[in-house]
Amino acid sequence: MRTGGAEEEATAYPSRYDGTRSRSGGHRSAGRLNPANPLWGSNGITFGPDGRLYVAEFLGGRISAVDLARGELDVVVPAGGPVRSPDDLAFGADGSMYVADLVPGRVWRRSPQGEYSLVCDEVRNPNGITCIGDRLFVNEMKPDGRLLELFPDGGEPAVLTGGLAMGNAMQCGPDGYLYYPHMVSEQIWRIPPDGGEPEMVADQVDRPVAVRFDRGGVLHVLSLGPEGRVTRIDLHGTGSRTLVTSGVAGLDNAAFDAENRMFVSSYASGGITEMHPDGRTRVIVPRGFDGPYGVAVGPGGAVYAADHYRVAGPSATPEGGPAGAVRVDMSEPASHVLAPFVHGIAAEGGLLHLTSQYGDVRTYDPEHGSMRTRAGGLNRPMGIAVSPAGSLVVAEADGGRVLAVGQDDEVTVLAEGLGRPVDVAFDAAGRCYVSDEQAGAVLGLEQDAVAVVVAGGLGAPQGLTVLGDVLYTVETGRRRVRAISLTTAASWTVAEDLPIGPSPDAVPVPPEDEPALFANGLPGLARRFAGIAAAPDGSLILSAEGEGTLMRLTPSGPR
Repeated sequence: MRTGGAEEEATAYPSRYDGTRSRSGGHRSAGRLNPANPLWGSNGITFGPDGRLYVAEFLGGRISAVDLARGELDVVVPAGGPVRSPDDLAFGADGSMYVADLVPGRVWRRSPQGEYSLVCDEVRNPNGITCIGDRLFVNEMKPDGRLLELFPDGGEPAVLTGGLAMGNAMQCGPDGYLYYPHMVSEQIWRIPPDGGEPEMVADQVDRPVAVRFDRGGVLHVLSLGPEGRVTRIDLHGTGSRTLVTSGVAGLDNAAFDAENRMFVSSYASGGITEMHPDGRTRVIVPRGFDGPYGVAVGPGGAVYAADHYRVAGPSATPEGGPAGAVRVDMSEPASHVLAPFVHGIAAEGGLLHLTSQYGDVRTYDPEHGSMRTRAGGLNRPMGIAVSPAGSLVVAEADGGRVLAVGQDDEVTVLAEGLGRPVDVAFDAAGRCYVSDEQAGAVLGLEQDAVAVVVAGGLGAPQGLTVLGDVLYTVETGRRRVRAISLTTAASWTVAEDLPIGPSPDAVPVPPEDEPALFANGLPGLARRFAGIAAAPDGSLILSAEGEGTLMRLTPSGPR
């Protein structure tokens, strides 16, 4: 892909779109604000029989393998295949890979020859998975979850115990017991693999998401919080506890190599990081965006992206020159706050307004670190904008509505009966526009709640923004940004062949096979969302979610 300006730095890992070459259309040059992400988040990790570190990418629907010596990364299980949402994985004694496919509730076996077979589809929210020789165990990440033994060659699952307060990554300890976390109650438990009475072995452990033993038998408990904490517990020695802080936000899992080096993953930002015993870290695979989804530009040109588990932005600082100019260092994105789950975002003064496809609208105050819920129970809210009157206007995609959340948090309907509204924007006169992905149109909302077509025949329009008298929308179906004059109705392409929409390495998934938004009452998989926002310097900031970057589209000449 060709880019222009300061963002043309080489990246450690290529974009999935590097063979497709984006074009500016003669009106705007395209440049990355951060490197393409190698991983769509990183969840369960384990070493395979070949010595490589295997990484489950829940949001990306893939499994990759990392050669730690060479830094090479290969996609082993591509997106769009039988496995849809891999959250953890383990290898059996014969080299088979077992995968916990969380959202559809399946456990898969991938043979050493690459053939898939379904082990079980009776597990609800399967997450932690581990092998003891040729035996396979899995637990459920849900209230009152179960820990089960599964039988790949046939047979009904055997329930070892229930009552798990949200299970997650587990492992067999040096004493032969299975160790697993209760995420909600912040406890670590163990149970014999043949069944018996479960026993709590540690209490008041900071937000436990994974338990792992090093080569010396010391238990390491990872915390899912922003600090990147690991609690080391010498269960089979002195019983002492040591708290280590890495700074890797949203730890998910860990694996130890033959030299007892610890490698960790992050659900919030992906990547693979080596973590030393004193908390120092070394990046193996760079971290990046999990999306990004919606994007907003705040005061001074600061860029904010809704990134599913967090609000993040490019590592950039203001510099002299035109208002809104920034200096970009092309390092990994900076996390502003862990805020599960965020997909739409709007900046207003010092506040950030957020939507979650799981149903709520929130306002985050960075200065005070406070989060206020403004509305809940909505039907997949996505794009959000602030009206001239100060209300929050939201595109409710699966409800076919445009809603307004007043300053008193009262919700009113501005328009209904739409196909799939994805984003909203306002012009200088205060008129509201909405992109309807299903109808392939951008609509203008009139005072009497009537929606009129402003531009039709578009290819799955999503992100929407207004700059002066021009409206811009992201056509994900045609991988381009389209401009529409609000005075003459003329339209033109400003950038095309962009890294948006499903990446080239993904297998197409029919709409009827779209993963569920909820899984047993808990968040499942959200839809991708290519947002766009206007910056004070006249550039456009695009959420290039097909490769995990933010892009700046800079004016390159007169129209």
